[in-house]
Amino acid sequence: MGSTDARRLPVVSLGAEHLVIGHLMRRNILAYKAPPNTEGYDLVCIHPDPRKRLKPIYAQVKSRYQTDCDKAFPVKDKTFGAFDYLIIAFLNIGFFYHKKPVREGFCDAIFYTLNRNQIEKLHRKTKSGWEKVHIRGENLEDFKNERGFELIANDLGIDYPS
Repeated sequence: MGSTDARRLPVVSLGAEHLVIGHLMRRNILAYKAPPNTEGYDLVCIHPDPRKRLKPIYAQVKSRYQTDCDKAFPVKDKTFGAFDYLIIAFLNIGFFYHKKPVREGFCDAIFYTLNRNQIEKLHRKTKSGWEKVHIRGENLEDFKNERGFELIANDLGIDYPS
């Protein structure tokens, strides 16, 4: 598949949101999918104790299925006020841009949880009019996988299960 080809995999994209929900719930964060086409966020995260009436956290999920993607994803600046965190899910289902067999690129998914301020700093408008966030070359180890989900848990006041 060349870089000019566009491939839509709606099942895989929807799966990214459900994977994120699973990881959040694994950390004892109640996470619910927002109704389809809700502008600016995909998930609502709340404390699992109904007596804790903290403000919910809104998360937008962006996903890339290609293992060899450019580590960039579209985000419109008009949505900045709608989410607290943006979770990017690199699903890594195979190579689509290199002349290698697709399945050779299959590996574990990787998640990064970035807050709105971080997204605003990494946000760029391209000459062609696209609004994108580029994370290639950024040191995001503190926001990767469980460390990133922990940020949401901390904001909600959820202790680690013991």
